Amino acid sequence: MADSNTTKSFGTAPVFFTAISTILGAILFLRFGYSVGTLGFIGTLGIIFLGNMVTIPTALAISELATNQRVEGGGEYFIISRSFGLNIGATIGIALYLSQAISVAFYIIAFTEAFSPLLDKLPIDEAWARRIVSIPSMLILAYIMLKRGANMGVKTLYIVVALLAASLVLFFLGKTDYSQVFESNLLSIRAGNINSSFFIVFAIIFPAFTGMTAGVGLSGDLKNPSKSIPLGTTLATVLGMIIYCFIAYKLAVSASPDDLINDQLIMSKIAVFGPVIIPIGLAASTISSAIGSIMVAPRTLQALAIDDSLPLRGLNKIMARGKGSTNEPFNATFFTSLIAFVFVFIGGVDFVAQIISMFFMVTYGSICLISFLYHFGADPSYRPVFKSRWYLSLIGFLCCTWLMFKMQPYYAMMAFVVMIILYLIVSFFHKDRGGMAAIFQGAIFQLSRNIQVYMQKKKKDSGSERWRPSVVCISRRTFENDKALQLLGWISDKYGFGTYIHLIDDYFSSATNRESLKILERLIEISGYDHNAYMDTLISPSYTSAIAQTVQLPGVSGMANNMILFEFDKDENKGIQEIIENVALAKAAKLDVCVLASSQRKIIFKQGIHVWIRSIDFENSNLMILLSYIILGHPDWKKGKIKIFEITKDEEVEKVKEKLTDLLQSGRLPISPKNIEIIEMGEHDNHKHIISERSKDAGLTVIGFREEALKHDKNVFSEYDELGDILFVNASQLREIN
Repeated sequence: MADSNTTKSFGTAPVFFTAISTILGAILFLRFGYSVGTLGFIGTLGIIFLGNMVTIPTALAISELATNQRVEGGGEYFIISRSFGLNIGATIGIALYLSQAISVAFYIIAFTEAFSPLLDKLPIDEAWARRIVSIPSMLILAYIMLKRGANMGVKTLYIVVALLAASLVLFFLGKTDYSQVFESNLLSIRAGNINSSFFIVFAIIFPAFTGMTAGVGLSGDLKNPSKSIPLGTTLATVLGMIIYCFIAYKLAVSASPDDLINDQLIMSKIAVFGPVIIPIGLAASTISSAIGSIMVAPRTLQALAIDDSLPLRGLNKIMARGKGSTNEPFNATFFTSLIAFVFVFIGGVDFVAQIISMFFMVTYGSICLISFLYHFGADPSYRPVFKSRWYLSLIGFLCCTWLMFKMQPYYAMMAFVVMIILYLIVSFFHKDRGGMAAIFQGAIFQLSRNIQVYMQKKKKDSGSERWRPSVVCISRRTFENDKALQLLGWISDKYGFGTYIHLIDDYFSSATNRESLKILERLIEISGYDHNAYMDTLISPSYTSAIAQTVQLPGVSGMANNMILFEFDKDENKGIQEIIENVALAKAAKLDVCVLASSQRKIIFKQGIHVWIRSIDFENSNLMILLSYIILGHPDWKKGKIKIFEITKDEEVEKVKEKLTDLLQSGRLPISPKNIEIIEMGEHDNHKHIISERSKDAGLTVIGFREEALKHDKNVFSEYDELGDILFVNASQLREIN
């Protein structure tokens, strides 16, 4: 951050003049006549309207954001980085800086057009004739900024803005022979060839609208940014729009379409003292835009360096260094001048100018998106003094995105590719920084809340509810055996929702609460970013009370949990009795109950999942099959298959196989009939022995159980020594496979 002792010397005027001088820049004098000649007055009004569909929402959004937080040095970069996070802020900030720096060269090159009547008479190459003016002009501008700083730049800005205003006044006072015979009413002004040329002309004219945020870059030098930025930016944007409308009308009634298209300095043929005042106005507008850019660009670079956001650490130290009591960005200004000088020497920057427009669009779209997300997120700390409207910010964001591809789709794609590369570079050098900031969290929370409230209210109105698992798992053994956490990850990866709770056996206190927070951090770390279950901890003096609390709470999805997952150590049979004692509690909450008997054996995924169905607990069968299908959807199981076994009596074999095959086909489950095996069980056969023999190599074995069996058989979950991991399933009701 900038030094808090830095002198803040500027008020609202520099913001306004920097913005208005950039808005009323080179495009106004060199290309606006072409727009009116091609599209006519009505078509040009359409361009002005569409351009301001971007600029006005952006101006309002940036004014709003500036009155909610103290905007330090860097202007637009500061706002974006403090909202989207430093990595994304740096990505957009670097692109914004390069656009601002190259804009200096663009305006200097446009400045030379003011001397074209003289330069065209020189007996040398046209490009070198332009350099006779552009190179010395760039050197003089750089010297002024390096020697005198922004204060001198602002004083110079006042002079050139006065010249710009004088040239526009004389332009409006001018008359032509064409205007004397032209019937000046709106109905008689031609519309032009709008359909075929509109967006081509818009791409040429749009840089005229990119100056409204130029004054924001002076934020670090403003006495009161929350007042100066909204007032100066909004006033410049609205005034610029009005002036453009009147200029379009004046051009339409003062010259023929052919003259407007073919003479880029047609304004000099209309204005009073036009051959002199219009080149002076063009020179004033372009040099004022160049001054505005060369004041703003170094401050963006300095803010990036202060945040240590540039890829090279040594470069950050150099560019962050300021000069004097105002922390004038001397080094950043020198570096910016070098970049601008290179492009001035190259001369032709039409390609670069279109890329610049794309990066400005990205910046404006980001600002509008930030404003919209703050509105939508309803953050209590977002209390701007100046308030825009959420729909205006949304319109601005959508217009920016849409217009980028309508103007130049290839350049738009190129801009996005450059932004992605920049983000990857910044993230590589700053791995410790988060990508997205809390602004998205608020929007996501609001969206999630609204959806869940809507679903809860509409739930009664729906005739049927499609089932999907919403599982909660309670375990003490997270750091000893993570099989339950892994299983929950499989279930919640694609189709289901999962909440994993690590149980801390203790009474709640400030000490145990601190311990639980540390454990939660470990949970999130070991689960990894690709694990879709929600992690939490619970402090409770007993296992039963923990279950009683948990089954009454909604799941992470907002919907009620419909399944609970218990887990015990299969090899040592630890925790079985505790689970048996609490199954009834889970059933009282009408939950499906799953019990994972986890072993130390490594899971061989390609061996697949074996599902065992018995006639005595057939109500569990559909849930077992559905869970197996959901688990198999995880990438870990991509080489595995589901194999279904059903144990039945001899006389029912064919009937049971046909019924099971029809069930799988009607349910569109990807289980081949070849993977269905019906096993005849004799009167004295032991089903546990059969299961152990057939599934000893399975990756996961799924077996059903009945609650009432737990009352008289303590070995329901045991005596499967040859098997690996086993998932015991009890359905609260028969689940439909549809």
